[in-house]
Amino acid sequence: MDRLTGKIALVTGAGNGIGKATALALSREGAGLILADCQLGHAGEVAAEIERAGGKALAVQVDVSDEAAVDAAVRSGLARFRQIDVLVNSAGGGSTKDGPVTELDLDEFWRTIRVDLFGTLLTCRRVIPEMVTSGGGSIINISSLRAIIGTHGADAYTASKGGVLTMSRAMAMQWAKHNVRVNVLAPGVVLTERVAAFIRPDNPIYQKSLLGPSEPEDVAYLALFLASDEARKITGTVMRVDGGASIY
Repeated sequence: MDRLTGKIALVTGAGNGIGKATALALSREGAGLILADCQLGHAGEVAAEIERAGGKALAVQVDVSDEAAVDAAVRSGLARFRQIDVLVNSAGGGSTKDGPVTELDLDEFWRTIRVDLFGTLLTCRRVIPEMVTSGGGSIINISSLRAIIGTHGADAYTASKGGVLTMSRAMAMQWAKHNVRVNVLAPGVVLTERVAAFIRPDNPIYQKSLLGPSEPEDVAYLALFLASDEARKITGTVMRVDGGASIY
């Protein structure tokens, strides 16, 4: 239970879903947590859960698409913990306003790009120099299976997550010499509270996911591995957590 002892992790979107599951998993292995979320109350609840279990956590409110807010959140984290060794970019997601390029709401397109792609850029832009100064670190960016295989009906989300994937590969190339590793997780259907509310058991996605849809913890376990020194020679990879959906 000490794979991350002495390390500090910043997790965006830490108030629920994949971000929350990842934060809890990292904490159980000894990491101190900076829990960044647009809803401070949710992040505070996760921080309280971590501290009840004997861990260390700081909840910060942040809109990841706002450069000043990202800077303030990182500064707050550094004031408390003095370093950031792991960055998990989990904030983001699509909406029902998404759709094919011929039909989707254009305001929704730019919202998705700003949160999912630009938000990932901003946190990496702010944290990478801190990692370089401290001798390295691990960045785990959450993309989507939609960025890898052909899908329909969510072109804004697909575009944003595709950008996360390719940008991460570029960052992995550029920062490897500073021992900063950058990897990508590409989940398929993950039964977060939001997703579970509208996907019924008779949805075709259950058939495509050969092992069934994932739980947030399934993604978190892989993020934990990539954050740890066990993955010290892994960078620039894209790992699918899709229950076999991509080979269906």
